[in-house]
Amino acid sequence: MRRAERLFRLVNEMRSRRISRARDLAAALEVSVGTIYRDIAQLQASGLPIDGEAGVGYILRPGFDLPNVAFTHDQIDALAVGLSFVERTGDPVLATAAKEARALIQASLPSPEERRLADAPFYSLLPMRAATQHGSLVRRAIRDQRIVEIAYTDAARNTTRRRLRPLVIWDLPDGWMVSGWCELRGGFRTFRYDRICELVLTDDRFEEDERTGLIAFMAAERCQAW
Repeated sequence: MRRAERLFRLVNEMRSRRISRARDLAAALEVSVGTIYRDIAQLQASGLPIDGEAGVGYILRPGFDLPNVAFTHDQIDALAVGLSFVERTGDPVLATAAKEARALIQASLPSPEERRLADAPFYSLLPMRAATQHGSLVRRAIRDQRIVEIAYTDAARNTTRRRLRPLVIWDLPDGWMVSGWCELRGGFRTFRYDRICELVLTDDRFEEDERTGLIAFMAAERCQAW
């Protein structure tokens, strides 16, 4: 990895963390702790607003932004494959957003003739899904941490009303699903979009904690998988 690319990745890693420890950054970038110390010293000398010191941790103060940089060819390929998949999810809002993102990224590339994204030869062969009726509201609820109220019909055709703290969306062979903390059952539950008869986005907010949040849910999923 070139040093310029490593410094760019280092800054992005720090932006994603509240406090960055050198050993965590070293593990993420697959370099030594000493390299992290030297890179941070260089960034500080260049004027980046990084507070902290070795052995304590570092904080990148908010308000700092990086200039645009060129993607590598492999990164362009990864974007093309991902966008192709999103365009065939069956969610018209996401499909449009993916096409717009493709055009925006292509236009921002410093050498578009060398790094093709708009017409990259990568395509998703997954079948086009039916439109997801509740997709936009569920995504908004996850972003804003808002409770949704749903009427849900199970496989036995029994309908119940639930208050759900949505945490994660799945695109599976059987269709779209949403998982979260069900207040009625007092536990994590997964609901198929095609069985949700009604969905209302409420103004009630929720806070993720170690018992009901996404980390706890994913830990429970891993345990069930084993």
